Amino acid sequence: MRTRTTDDRDRATELRHAIDRTGYYPEVVADGVAAAVGGEQVVSFFVHHEPTFERDEVRRHLSVVVLTPSRLVLAHTDEHPGDDLLPEPYTSTSTEAVSLSAVKSVVVTRNIANPTKGPSRPAEVVMTVGWGGVARIDLEPAGCSDPECDADHGYTGVLSSDDFSLRVSAAADGADAVHGLLSFAESLSAATHG
Repeated sequence: MRTRTTDDRDRATELRHAIDRTGYYPEVVADGVAAAVGGEQVVSFFVHHEPTFERDEVRRHLSVVVLTPSRLVLAHTDEHPGDDLLPEPYTSTSTEAVSLSAVKSVVVTRNIANPTKGPSRPAEVVMTVGWGGVARIDLEPAGCSDPECDADHGYTGVLSSDDFSLRVSAAADGADAVHGLLSFAESLSAATHG
């Protein structure tokens, strides 16, 4: 829910405080994030706590994105009920570190309510980052403009890369979260130009 913008300070302590404020297994989350950051300077970060509803239970998910001078670090922590392998409830934390030189795109979508009134704060922001780790192809039958044509024109499609996407809205997460994600996306975009 918090982010900080680029300057010369190491923001590792601020990142830890933001993780602590979520109240979501802060020691577990911070340990996973610190291991992935690997001692590099924290230039910018964003922490997003997202509860999900599964039948009668609430499951929590925490995403932490960190910008270092050389990498984009992503960490996701989920909680799980006990199962056959682990009979007690447990968490899983997955981290990925992507070289900034590998980041191909930073797409930011701002949704503005009542645009006829002029510029205003976005009601919702979606940041999508692509580096080629995940590609998706959407195919559909190709056609032509002749309504009488029954020939097979093959397929047409779109290949898209959307390795990571994060959505926040003012209604669900608060205006500060929207501003925070915009600020992080700006820092990431600035770090990957070139």
